[in-house]
Amino acid sequence: MTGATGFVGGATLQRAGAAGWQVRALTRRPQEPRDGVTWIDGALDRPDSLAAMIAGADAVLHIAGVVNVPTRSAFEAGNAIATANVVAAARDAGVARFVHVSSLAAREPALSNYGWSKERAEAVVMESALDWTIIRPPAVFGPGDTDMLDLFRMVGRGIALLPPPGRMSAIYVDELARLLLAVTADRKETVGRIYEPDDGQDGGWTHREFAKAIGRAIGRPNVPALSVPAAVLKAGGHLDRLVRRDRAKLTPDRAAYIAHPDWVAAAGTQPPAALWQPALATDEALARTVRWYREQGWL
Repeated sequence: MTGATGFVGGATLQRAGAAGWQVRALTRRPQEPRDGVTWIDGALDRPDSLAAMIAGADAVLHIAGVVNVPTRSAFEAGNAIATANVVAAARDAGVARFVHVSSLAAREPALSNYGWSKERAEAVVMESALDWTIIRPPAVFGPGDTDMLDLFRMVGRGIALLPPPGRMSAIYVDELARLLLAVTADRKETVGRIYEPDDGQDGGWTHREFAKAIGRAIGRPNVPALSVPAAVLKAGGHLDRLVRRDRAKLTPDRAAYIAHPDWVAAAGTQPPAALWQPALATDEALARTVRWYREQGWL
């Protein structure tokens, strides 16, 4: 598994351990020992560590990627080239089953460097001749997430500044982790498929509806929600990059794809219902997220 020390990967690793899986997980930094986990010191640009991680495995689950780097070449390195390295290691090790975590942004590669790099990574996987499955999550939220934290904090302060009017899908991180394990274990039905999972909200959410749902979880059900024009959103990306530098959450690149009006999981792209379907209502998932944020002092 790559990305096991990140937000989605951490939730997936926790579920894998609870299910009794034995996992070799890549890490750049020393980690605390965990039952069922063998930590492999390495990185996505170190073929020796990828070989050590994959040798003798039943499947490869590639979750790692970059979402917030300053240049197109850095996105290419962290997403497309890194994926090519993992694919090559799987092929060299003779491990055919390959599950790749992409993004809905890959549907619109012209909008942003991020989407462009994720689309290129998908192409690498699809051309690999491995038994691949690609998962394109929509907006992922849950305990440990820092990307949506600013929105939760805004709502907690009594206002929600939102992208231009549009629709989006969302998924709770633990639900996504459950899907990733189910797909990884599958050896037939999901091979060669691209899935766009979501929380089961038919037609997705408007940005305003989702902000209101966060408001209910926080205890501000009537929070004012204001749409920000695309030009202002882009300017805010430049300002956030200037002020918070590498810690910026709203970058110009991110502003470009956030402003797109349709980030809804497409009809017909859901995983097979017999394999996985959302089991937790989004209002409850948001409430659990808020409780976790408060327990950590983040909110």
